Amino acid sequence: MHSSRVTAFLFFYYFFLAVSGVQRLTLTPDRGTTLNISSQVKGSACKVCSGARRRCDTTLVLKDSTPVVVEFDCRRPEDVFRVEIIRNIECTTKSCSGDIIQADSGLHLWLDFHRTFTWNLKASVLKAIQVDFSKVGLRQMSPSVNCPDRHAYTMKAFQATGTVVIGKYCRAGPISSAQILNEGSFSLDAPPGLKLQSDQFGVSVGEEIKSLAKITVSLPHQSSSIELLSPNFPESFPDDDVMEWYFHIEAKQKANVEFLNLTQPRCLKKETAAEYHSKGREALVLRLTDTQPVQNRGDFTLTLRNCEMDRRRAGSPGLSVKIKVSASRASSQVLCGVDLRKMKVLSLHLERLSKASECEMKMNSVTMEKITVPSGSVTQLSFQDCLPNDVLVTASGVIGCTQLKDCPKSPVPLSVPSLPSCLPGPLRAVTWALRPPLHGTVELTSSIGPLQQHLPGQPCNDSIITVSEDDGATVGHFCPQGAIQKVQIHTKISVTVTRKGGQALRPAVKPLLMASLKEEIAERYIFTVSPKRDKTVLLATPGWPEGMESYATVSWIMSLPPKMEAHLMFFNISQPKCANRHTNIRVQRIGSLEEDYSRREDEEAEETSVAENFYLNMSNCMPERGDFKVITELTLQKSANMMLVTIVSVVAALVLLFIVVLVVVCFVIKKKKKKLEHQVSIYNPNGTDFRAGHNGFPKSREDNESHVYASIEDTLVYTHLLRKGAEMGVYTESDTYQPFMEQTLVSKDGNTMEVAVYQDYLLSDQQAPPLPNRPPSHNQALVDNVIYQSQPSLDEHSAKMGPRLEPEGGN
Repeated sequence: MHSSRVTAFLFFYYFFLAVSGVQRLTLTPDRGTTLNISSQVKGSACKVCSGARRRCDTTLVLKDSTPVVVEFDCRRPEDVFRVEIIRNIECTTKSCSGDIIQADSGLHLWLDFHRTFTWNLKASVLKAIQVDFSKVGLRQMSPSVNCPDRHAYTMKAFQATGTVVIGKYCRAGPISSAQILNEGSFSLDAPPGLKLQSDQFGVSVGEEIKSLAKITVSLPHQSSSIELLSPNFPESFPDDDVMEWYFHIEAKQKANVEFLNLTQPRCLKKETAAEYHSKGREALVLRLTDTQPVQNRGDFTLTLRNCEMDRRRAGSPGLSVKIKVSASRASSQVLCGVDLRKMKVLSLHLERLSKASECEMKMNSVTMEKITVPSGSVTQLSFQDCLPNDVLVTASGVIGCTQLKDCPKSPVPLSVPSLPSCLPGPLRAVTWALRPPLHGTVELTSSIGPLQQHLPGQPCNDSIITVSEDDGATVGHFCPQGAIQKVQIHTKISVTVTRKGGQALRPAVKPLLMASLKEEIAERYIFTVSPKRDKTVLLATPGWPEGMESYATVSWIMSLPPKMEAHLMFFNISQPKCANRHTNIRVQRIGSLEEDYSRREDEEAEETSVAENFYLNMSNCMPERGDFKVITELTLQKSANMMLVTIVSVVAALVLLFIVVLVVVCFVIKKKKKKLEHQVSIYNPNGTDFRAGHNGFPKSREDNESHVYASIEDTLVYTHLLRKGAEMGVYTESDTYQPFMEQTLVSKDGNTMEVAVYQDYLLSDQQAPPLPNRPPSHNQALVDNVIYQSQPSLDEHSAKMGPRLEPEGGN
């Protein structure tokens, strides 16, 4: 009874609103969503009101997530107003604020209104924001055409110059995704009464694109076509801008591109153009008026470029074009003539990889699953619906002899051959079987530089050379840019050249290897290695990562640069339990009979250094269980002996320098001493000491201590030679040193006394000092054994020098 009353009340309430011409709705906008209600009929008196104060206007914008009562003051507001639901999505360099775009079908209150759902998209600088349509698929339509299910999507790009309409799209088409540079919008326009489909589109961070937008199109397997329109069609494409379409073509398809309804602008700078880019092929640039090529080699990108347009003239056309892309099955027969007359060693092999493939191969009109074209022959092949991944193309050859005298005298080049482009796939591997005579050896050298082993920490970036023995055991994997100069193997082997990841081999001007068949060697494997100063070398035992064969031996001949020594470290060592003999790791200098290093399987391998060219030898035992394998790391460093020689040389140089300095010092001292020997102390009655030699004016006695005596006897008198002819025992005719210590002198009173006279004088006539001025009393004749001296001017000075002696018979 109560519920019936409530129902009756509501019925009469809504009936009253309908009669009065007022509609009331209670709305609660989602968080982050803006609701925009606006009038689409000009001059209409119908208004929309909201809030407790009932503010009315022709537009209403709701942003809060709190409930709001909205009223329309007219009977059919759906004929006047339209509703736009706006949501913002922003992306960083890694993620977006929302990852799904979906129209809210729950807004049933607005079912009778014209609705537009808009998602504003914004990416970080230089990045694009991507919308994924792969679950639904879109098809571009002309702006004047309505979509069959009335779900019309519009994509726009926001630029500094204005908004650009990328296109209008309908559901169910080959467009799988779109990327918009920096900022744009994606919207769904739904007419009144349309129940929306629950479509979901993913949103993610896009690429760093250089165009306005990039549309990805996946052409279906069956024959079909799609039309794409230039931005702003039928209006002009933006000035001096770029648009991209990426086409994914399935296997055995080709795509034909046509430009329809083309209008071109007058260009001030650059030119309008269409560019085609595909993997493994050079870019193709064509004019828009040229015939566009058929694309039959996989996915490709079509880029439309506009020029800087001339807008000075009124009515000047811009750039607009309709692009039609047709996909069809690539079914055609390809005839291919193969001439191997220049390839005297190699034969060509073609093998169909999958039985489910529709590829059909024929040789001389005979269908085959595998085709072999012999070396030196000319053959006609044909291929029907064969794609590059359907056929494996390889080449092989044999080089051998039964006796050493019959072997090739010069090294045989191992080169990647150049094959005709009409083959369905590229050459992926070349194998040479090398057959030396019994007890012979295969020698491999590289003409493009030393080799290195393909090991962890030493990867190969391009061609990989695999050396295997006849029983399938791998000797090693090698590639250029290493330190291995030569490989010698005492058995029959095969050499196979491939590229990383199974990529196509590229013919080269120089051969990869040079092969020689020579006499036997003492070891099973010998590697000649020349390490470089600035590069670490890794060397693995043959068969790595498997172990060496039983009783197998291997040697590395190490040639070191001058003044360098090798530092060896052994790691990833696996030692077996030996049933017979021992494993051994030995290091021995070339020319030496003694081993520098030796370890067995029951000894721990340690690092070592060698300062000369040396052998590194390893041998395996007969393992009972386990394997023998080692990786050796070789690095170069300055030789310790050279450092010692350098130190000794420096010390010797310092000693020599010291000796030279010492000799110079001694010479200087001797010279100074000699000069001192030339000087004579002279008694001058004038009270001044005068020193012979070229020393200028003499110093005073207090300044010059060269003639200081501990004591002087009263009878000790110093004098000088008055002339060269005086026979006082000082000078002789030969100017030699004539010392005398005692002379008998006669005093004035007739008494005799012994006087010690000291002379150290060794001068020639030219070096003798000048004679002093003498008083007239000295002009008398000299008497032997009598010392004469002039009359002093100062008596006190004479007193200092001792008693005054007068000549005999003087007054």
